[in-house]
Amino acid sequence: MYPNVSSSNLLTLESLALPAVYIYPAFIFGTITYLIIVICNLSVFLSIAMTKKLHKPMFLLLFNLPISDMVGATAFFPHFVSSILTQNRQMSYSACMTQGFLIHFYGSANLLILSAMSYDRYIAICCPLQYNAILTPHRLAKIISSIWILSFSIMFVLFMLLARFKICRRNLVDLYCNNPSLLKLVCDDTRVNNYYGLSFIVFLQGGSLAIIAYTYMQILRTCVMGNNLDTRRKAIQTCGTHLVVFLTLQVNTLITLLSHRSERASPFLRRSLGLSVLIFPPFLDPIIYGIKIKALKQTIVLFLKGNSCRKNTVTL
Repeated sequence: MYPNVSSSNLLTLESLALPAVYIYPAFIFGTITYLIIVICNLSVFLSIAMTKKLHKPMFLLLFNLPISDMVGATAFFPHFVSSILTQNRQMSYSACMTQGFLIHFYGSANLLILSAMSYDRYIAICCPLQYNAILTPHRLAKIISSIWILSFSIMFVLFMLLARFKICRRNLVDLYCNNPSLLKLVCDDTRVNNYYGLSFIVFLQGGSLAIIAYTYMQILRTCVMGNNLDTRRKAIQTCGTHLVVFLTLQVNTLITLLSHRSERASPFLRRSLGLSVLIFPPFLDPIIYGIKIKALKQTIVLFLKGNSCRKNTVTL
């Protein structure tokens, strides 16, 4: 018999092992990073929401990305940053389960949103004359609602399968809560969880990669065969940026999840890549898309200037 640990007890996350001299600089850096993530993503979100000329399929799909990014960042940063300052790496089991669910929800939603955005670019570049007929408001609403429902459903089942167990250990092997590290606290038979976990990796990671591969092969073929050099350059530039964002998330997430299934994998590498999934996409997505997409960049600048002008008027 394994000793049972009540689910009401505190869990201990992997130590940050920060020397005392680095605690305050790390706390300030983490806080500033989180604030930048929230401000930049809110700017993209509000700019699209409040500007009618951006209510087009490409921007309405992009509109969902800052929502997902802020979910992931908010699930991770507040506890992580506060634990740097307090050096307290404990968290209740229920809070850990919630954090794990939201982080996985963010990751799956991002993959599906980026896949949908690649489909949008495929239609825009390869079938421009049928673009409005294919991506109708009704079809776009179905795509967006499917992304959120599918992401929530997959992760809800994943964590319900985990919640049926009683844990028998207290120490997590990662810097934040996630399904693989929580599953390692269980001493019962977890084969069903492992099979389901592998299935959703194949479905989400493999499915999104297949969509990206197909759409970008078609886009590349169309660009190579096209005669308009300026259109070709713009298409490759836009799609290249999107591909970098997608592959960064895809590769880091896949290696992080699979490394939990191998005892030979470096814990340092797993934790580093795991952190990169939660820091870089939410930080870089609004900056990359805000700078690269001209219409969005101009709208964000006007939006920020408008808010600044209103504040000055109120002050005067």
